Amino acid sequence: MLLLLDIGNTHTHLGLARADRVFRQTNIKTADWFTGDAPVAVTKFIGRANLIGVALCSVVPKATPLAQTFIGKISGAAALELTPATITGVGIDYPKPATIGPDRLANAVAAHHHFGAPAVVVDFGTAVTFDVVDRRANYVGGIIAPGLAAMTDYLHEKTALLPRIRIRDTRAVIGKNTEQAMLIGAVHGYRGLVRELIAALKRELQTDTLPVIATGGYAHLLAAQMPEITAVRPLLTLEGLRLVWLGNRAKAQSSKPKAQGKGGESSKLKAQSSTEGPSSWIPAGSEKLAVVKRCGTTVN
Repeated sequence: MLLLLDIGNTHTHLGLARADRVFRQTNIKTADWFTGDAPVAVTKFIGRANLIGVALCSVVPKATPLAQTFIGKISGAAALELTPATITGVGIDYPKPATIGPDRLANAVAAHHHFGAPAVVVDFGTAVTFDVVDRRANYVGGIIAPGLAAMTDYLHEKTALLPRIRIRDTRAVIGKNTEQAMLIGAVHGYRGLVRELIAALKRELQTDTLPVIATGGYAHLLAAQMPEITAVRPLLTLEGLRLVWLGNRAKAQSSKPKAQGKGGESSKLKAQSSTEGPSSWIPAGSEKLAVVKRCGTTVN
């Protein structure tokens, strides 16, 4: 099994994966790394799984060494941390690669592997980010805008009369009360923002066909009325980490003589996945997602 950790500003997303897919996922508070509660939660999540590797990405530098220390204790080795130096599956064409959020790189890897190039990922998190893979399979940059909840919370905090609202869909176009008016501006307005930016990216990339993959907390809500979005993949970042771990393992194996015997990591991982059927990745508690075959050659 592989343990995957996506350490975000608010939550740390945990995943367990076999060779072909992420099959279990949960979230813990990133703040728990600083209180000492995270190791207990992660240990409980792992259960009796036999770990053969760990991969992580983090946008919280102070939490990263805490996670690495814990991982070293339970696995005897450091986790593979996704950085521009360890990425596989896509290239990087960006002035300062070290400034790219590693979660955005993970999204790019997964999007390219499953949907080809060019492709765009829209991540509806604390901020809404657009990440672009060009037709040469390079990560070339993106767009950052305020997140949906951040925008509505800001309106509440900076005004005397606007309430804090629970974000949900609405069919109304003209608000008949303050909350409804805010929902229209937030949900319909955000769809307009995303739609216009996708159109601009198509023009910039000079393509009429552009796979757009949505992920993040509000992905299902906003994608519901947007045919411009090709697919919603809640586990996209964890899937990217899985692919990067496999890519680095393949590179390591190709750089040394072939190991003899049947007890190595590769055979263990294949054995774990041998009964799982065709390659796919499934969010916990949901129906099996359709496998999307990417065009062109397979990228490891």
